[in-house]
Amino acid sequence: MKIEHIAVWVKDIEKSRTFYQKYFGAISNEKYCNPVKNFESYFLSFENGCRLEIMTKPALRENENSYESQQFGIIHFAFSAESKEKVNELTEILRKDGYTIAGEPRITGDGYYESVILDPENNIIEIVA
Repeated sequence: MKIEHIAVWVKDIEKSRTFYQKYFGAISNEKYCNPVKNFESYFLSFENGCRLEIMTKPALRENENSYESQQFGIIHFAFSAESKEKVNELTEILRKDGYTIAGEPRITGDGYYESVILDPENNIIEIVA
């Protein structure tokens, strides 16, 4: 078994799509629109075969994710970089482009070298090597 895809609600679907394409090499399908349900989505595919579905509809509640206090549900997802240098490089690019760096690059207790960033919707993303 493998995880086929993970889906997340987003307020700004185009901003999120661009973020994952620009920084993580996602390839997007054409936007799916369902006018009856007032629903839109993209599937973003990554080189290892995993996919991320980003979805939107009017009247979504604000994302209450908090790096410091989230207590249940999906906490984060991680992207594997090729090396510590690549983790550092992407972290600095994201910082320069104005994204929140929630955790500076470091070696974790479970042996990863990682940084933690927030995507445009405040979803927690780890960049690991």
